[in-house]
Amino acid sequence: MIKAVAIGTSYGGMEAIRTLLSKLPDSFHLPVIIVLHIGNNNITSFLTQLNKKTFFTVKEAEDKETIREKTVYFAPPNYHLQVEDDYSFSLSTDKKINYSRPSIDVLFETSAWTFKERLVGILLTGSNYDGARGLLTIKKYGGKTIVENPETAFAQSMPSAATELFEPDYVLDLENIADKLLELSNES
Repeated sequence: MIKAVAIGTSYGGMEAIRTLLSKLPDSFHLPVIIVLHIGNNNITSFLTQLNKKTFFTVKEAEDKETIREKTVYFAPPNYHLQVEDDYSFSLSTDKKINYSRPSIDVLFETSAWTFKERLVGILLTGSNYDGARGLLTIKKYGGKTIVENPETAFAQSMPSAATELFEPDYVLDLENIADKLLELSNES
């Protein structure tokens, strides 16, 4: 049974996340943990918009915070977001990975180690290679992997990197990802 969703995205990611989250119904209860490459930029206004347009509580993750259902967590600017064995977060200012902090690979790998087969990892639009290796880790630990179709993604590099590295469970157009996520969350 799926217990959490981890999402990584970069260039074009704000619109992709807005689209994906707006398609999830009020009955969707899983926590969603997101790394959006934003550098040092503040995303408070974006989070406020999402809080108004979705059924979730949308916030920046805090160090030592326990992961809760019906909450969407974003990595704070310039911090790696890690999932710990006790289902809490830790934040790190370790070196950049794939030129990024926060790194999608860090989130995906630590989420896979904790949630194992109870995790869905989703890699969306982006213009570098961050996330492909971490998504493979999710698959190796038994989780489900979804990649936005590189042919229809706003930026193809990140989704293409994943599909070149391994065969994800699903390669879908953005508009179809929410339906697949609902299907996976309802499987026992």
